[in-house]
Amino acid sequence: MQSPVVVVNAVRQVAPLELLAVPRELDGSRGSNREWDVPRQIGADTDVEAIRAWLTNFADRRATFDAYRKEAERLLLWSVWQLGKPLSSLTHEDWLAYLAFLAAPCPPERWMSDGGRKHPRGDARWRPFAGPLSASSQRQASVILNSMFSWLVNAGYLAGNPLSLSRQRKRRPAPRIVRYLEEGPWLEVKAAINALPRETSREREHYYRLRWLITLCYICGLRISEIAANSMGHFFCRRDQAGNERWWLEVLGKGNKVRIVPATSELMEELGNYRRTLSYPALPVSGESTPLLLPIGGRPRPLSRGGIHDIIKGVFEMTAERVRLKGPEHQHEAARILQASAHWLRHTAGSHMANHDLDLRHVRDNLGHESISTTNTYLHASDDARHAETESKHRANW
Repeated sequence: MQSPVVVVNAVRQVAPLELLAVPRELDGSRGSNREWDVPRQIGADTDVEAIRAWLTNFADRRATFDAYRKEAERLLLWSVWQLGKPLSSLTHEDWLAYLAFLAAPCPPERWMSDGGRKHPRGDARWRPFAGPLSASSQRQASVILNSMFSWLVNAGYLAGNPLSLSRQRKRRPAPRIVRYLEEGPWLEVKAAINALPRETSREREHYYRLRWLITLCYICGLRISEIAANSMGHFFCRRDQAGNERWWLEVLGKGNKVRIVPATSELMEELGNYRRTLSYPALPVSGESTPLLLPIGGRPRPLSRGGIHDIIKGVFEMTAERVRLKGPEHQHEAARILQASAHWLRHTAGSHMANHDLDLRHVRDNLGHESISTTNTYLHASDDARHAETESKHRANW
């Protein structure tokens, strides 16, 4: 059995990539899978330097960069501190052992954050995992890491890709979305927010900010990265062919793709209520730099994706506690709400749109599942139809 001192030291060694100190014998400078016979295309001499060189390809896409860094970081930490080998010495058998590890990271005090909560990367409580990875998350890790190893081979850093020997399975249809809130839990979320106090100006700001955030996620189906990256100046208004005034939100989304999302009258009302608590005019103006979501009582700066995630997670925790207090028969519903995360709201938006018979093409375009051209500022009649149908059939109904 390991002594407590060894465990504490091991925990300290598990640090984010930018703070990681790898011993010389494990840094990959003499890894058994290093390529020495061909000219290298990158200047990296250690595994950490090679990973950083690979990550620079995604520096302009924050969400992608963070996701790829997370998977590379996890594998490197496991290789060095669990297996005792440089990443550039990993074999196919090691990769199979890592897949088993992803399903049950042990020891948990070294690898998993307490209570599954995310902590800042510089925090001593930071851990690479919030919990065991699901089968779909393991597949995602495999795809990302296979891409990384292939790139390192092409760059002349590695001699071969240990993941390339894995059996290639036929692509299966995407699984049915199950991580969303049914109508009952969705009503509970709104009830929990509506029960919040509103006596002081700070309480009112907190209340209307939560209503605005949840409405924005639900009506527009935005990702939290899109909320963090876009501003209120991206709202714009035009008249449709019938002369009706309609608001839209232009969103810079995943993969630097731009789409326009209907900003329904309900959404604009929630925005107006939130802006008034900040002493702003109810409606934004074109080019306004105000972030879509602001810190409570703070300077007008955008919140990080992690900050927005924590706010939404707090809403679900508050809701789950209210539901749990209803009695033993509500424990299952409370547990499911507690599982929910920010991305559940996006899935909830898409599921409810489909359930309310929105044209699936409109659902697709609202969520940005396909590229939308923004080179022409002219909005076609089909866009107006999408706005009208979203307005009539998809409501938060506070």
